[in-house]
Amino acid sequence: MTKEQVEQVRRFNRTVAERVGVLHDRYLGGARPYGQARLLWQIGDGGTHDLRGVRERLGLDSGYVSRLLRALERDGLVTVEPHPDDRRVRTVRLTEAGGRERALLDDRSDALAASLLDPLDARQRERLTSAMAEVERLLTASTVHLEELDPDHPDAAHCLRSYAAELRELFDGGFDPAHSLLPDPRELRAPRGLFLVARLHGEPVGCAGLKLSAGAPAEIKRLWVSPRSRGLGLARRLLSELEARAARHGSDRVRLDTNKALTAATRLYRDSGYTEVAAFNDEPYAHHWFEKPL
Repeated sequence: MTKEQVEQVRRFNRTVAERVGVLHDRYLGGARPYGQARLLWQIGDGGTHDLRGVRERLGLDSGYVSRLLRALERDGLVTVEPHPDDRRVRTVRLTEAGGRERALLDDRSDALAASLLDPLDARQRERLTSAMAEVERLLTASTVHLEELDPDHPDAAHCLRSYAAELRELFDGGFDPAHSLLPDPRELRAPRGLFLVARLHGEPVGCAGLKLSAGAPAEIKRLWVSPRSRGLGLARRLLSELEARAARHGSDRVRLDTNKALTAATRLYRDSGYTEVAAFNDEPYAHHWFEKPL
């Protein structure tokens, strides 16, 4: 990144902070600062919430969230209780008064958004909202965290189950992992390989494995991204990360196979510098084989 890019991000952050009013002690003319208002709004997003999930969604540490919650509890806006099935887990929900304040917060937030758009003509409004959508997408992509996990980890297992379920719907004749050349994902465990999981707001939204064999190219397996997280460039990021790790392991090439139904994946591989080669295995679900020098 360049110094000019960093300065542009900082200017953008200052402008947004000023225009949406987060610098004021009373956000949107209400009774509380932005942090409390944002937490109140998040909790009010339907029913009872696991407090850990709320904290991860907002990217806040537990101490700060506890202080915000105490203020909301003191004002009678939220109720914090142990989870009925696990008393170690705390849940939070809005009270009736909290619901009313959240509705007021929604109304004032709508009014603020309208005030930003009102001075602009139709063309400018379209430009601004389109730019905001792009910024939101890119900022969301920047919050995705990659972590190397054991394939038996619950988040890894979730991704692998979701991967298999999607392929069963897409492939002619379905998909059975037991018939694949990698029936046991534990082959992607060190030292024979590795498995990456992508998390967004603490939730697993993608995965990819790397099979490492002495004297053979590294092989990418089980690359998958949740449908709700597509469009963030996550598949390309996982692919690049596995290539970098293969190179650090000493591999001079990386290869993979794919099914004809996975047209977006095939396009990604070609755009990323992979060249189609002759079949290097007898994977029953593969129609295309690709390789890339590192």
